Amino acid sequence: MLIVEAVILLVVLVLISNVISHYLTFIPVSLIQIALGLVMALFWEIEIPLDTDWFLLLFIAPLLFNDGRRFPKRELWQLRGPIFANSILLVFLTTVVGGYFIYLMIPRLSLSVSFALAAILSPTDPVAVQSISKRVKLPDRILHLVSGESLVNDASGLIAFKYAVAATVTGVFSFSHAVGDFLYISILGFLAGFVLMLMIEFLRNLLRQQGINDVIFNTVLQLMTPFVVYVITEEILHASGVIAVVTAGVVSHTQGNRLVEDSPELKLVSEKTWDIIVYLLNGIVFLILGDELPLATTKIINDVHFNTFQAVGYSFSAWLILLLIRVVWIYLYQGISKPRRPSLRVALLAGLSGVRGAVTMAGVLSLPLVTTSGQAFPQRSLVLFVAAGVIIISLVAAVVTLPLVAPDNPVPLQTRASFSDELDDELDENETDQRQSNEPHLLSEAEARIYIMRLAINAIEEHRRIENQRAAYDLILDYQFIIRRLELKTRDDEDRKQVVDDEVTLRQVGLKGEQSALDRLYAHHQISSQAYHSASRTIKRAVQRINHPNRHLDFAPLRSWSSFLHRTSQWIRSAVHQSQNKATSNEWLLIDRESAKSAIKALSKYLGNDEVDPQALDKQAIYHLVVFYRNRVERARKDQRVSRSEYAKQLNQLRVIALGAERTGVQSLLESGNITWQMSGRLRQYINYSENVLMMAVNDELD
Repeated sequence: MLIVEAVILLVVLVLISNVISHYLTFIPVSLIQIALGLVMALFWEIEIPLDTDWFLLLFIAPLLFNDGRRFPKRELWQLRGPIFANSILLVFLTTVVGGYFIYLMIPRLSLSVSFALAAILSPTDPVAVQSISKRVKLPDRILHLVSGESLVNDASGLIAFKYAVAATVTGVFSFSHAVGDFLYISILGFLAGFVLMLMIEFLRNLLRQQGINDVIFNTVLQLMTPFVVYVITEEILHASGVIAVVTAGVVSHTQGNRLVEDSPELKLVSEKTWDIIVYLLNGIVFLILGDELPLATTKIINDVHFNTFQAVGYSFSAWLILLLIRVVWIYLYQGISKPRRPSLRVALLAGLSGVRGAVTMAGVLSLPLVTTSGQAFPQRSLVLFVAAGVIIISLVAAVVTLPLVAPDNPVPLQTRASFSDELDDELDENETDQRQSNEPHLLSEAEARIYIMRLAINAIEEHRRIENQRAAYDLILDYQFIIRRLELKTRDDEDRKQVVDDEVTLRQVGLKGEQSALDRLYAHHQISSQAYHSASRTIKRAVQRINHPNRHLDFAPLRSWSSFLHRTSQWIRSAVHQSQNKATSNEWLLIDRESAKSAIKALSKYLGNDEVDPQALDKQAIYHLVVFYRNRVERARKDQRVSRSEYAKQLNQLRVIALGAERTGVQSLLESGNITWQMSGRLRQYINYSENVLMMAVNDELD
């Protein structure tokens, strides 16, 4: 069968499987896809030729990158120890202990093949975990643990699988060489994913600053990211492409988590496109599994050493071994993490939540057909049969046990399964003609967006209260970043240089105020010498950066890159503070709070100086810097801290108010004749996209 026809058939069957799932809600769609793949093989006699390299690149890279993009960042950091213990130590334990028991259970399997089978069965499906959590009220700590684990253990499981397969194929295994190689490919893979993703993000921001901000272009660029990262890491650096794409996904998520989207249309289009890609890839993986089953089953039936019932028994026993290892691990973790007596029921539920899914199937289907000696890979059909059996048994076990545990909550089990350019040009020409002919002053689109965003900021300020100040300042600061970027586009080179000079002057005043606060805290023995020197070095680097003689050249891209680095450093600094003891954390909070207050006082004193004319300075530069420091004060105030859910609620309420003010501003500009109907439509479309992004965020919080 031609590859194009095969792809079309697979996509059609994915669609059919979801139609069937709509009516048979008690059956996971993955099982339906396996059944359809089986029908495809039996009735149409269709075989999908598999190659390890393209299979891993096509399926593993985008799936793991998408998992990294949707990492629960806060929970991951809070439970980083247990999550990485589960993701690495539990995978290692499952590979060694589970593989050894499988070796004892199936004598025809070599030890290396048994290890490979146990390793590829160790990753769990993250969507299945979330689906189970909707039906069974797992404790939050356990839920976050198994959720975070399921997003990280794919990489460690695939690496262990790779080594076991390599030992089988070559017949050579050196423990010391494996450990050294593991450290090399893991660390280099992590660094490669981190650096490459930062470079891609910088390139994307730079291109957008140069006017290359087409939504389709940026969406395709994002979709190509995991493939580029994987290929460069694997083929050029010879490191772990799996770890690289997971790292790249996490970095992409941390850098793209803005409160106010600069391009909400891009956010919506890219998210929906990713949903389509993952939807198809997961479905196709299970269809291919069903298509491969007859081949594996036939070989098992014809094998003189096994019979079908014996092979099914092997599958069930392998699932039971993995379940017991997982339950015991979770049970022991409960006893260590909290003083109360651990719950066997919770451990069992967390164990049953370890449903195997697409990554396991993608990995086992990538097994090579022959070894380096030219012989067939030992017992490949049996390994494929047992892996498929464990996947099916884990799905069925969850389907059967969940109604017994949560009979009143019948939520089905789930698995990971604009205007054209010509029209825009025509509208721009019409608007230019109207500017020349109409008496009212027509604003450019950038000027109109600045106007409505300032109205949004005014609305937020009106609804700012003591209890929601942090959310208000976070939102205002994001609006200000976009306003400053738009303002730079509307000014000529001379005005732009004046804005830069004003910002540099004000920033120097603020940094002097920060340093004076540090000196005062250190003189009064309120902070340690280490904290004082560390904070002073940060201020010194900031002074050197803004005093750079070429700061006025190509300012827009550099400003974007500076903002990008600032957000990255803030996240890293916050993570480091949280990992330190409480006293040290309080010390840094004190530094942030007092230095920001001192900076505001220094700015106020500077503007009140008779020798300074505040009217000659850029007002938005002043406001932006004051909001920046107020935001720091609110983030460092312990007495005003609220829970994550309450903060999200306050933020969403303020965003609704801000979007309402933006919509009112568009209508006001239209009625006064300052914008055309065409521009009004584009501005309203922008607000509609922003509202859709807001609804996506609200739905994520509810989930």
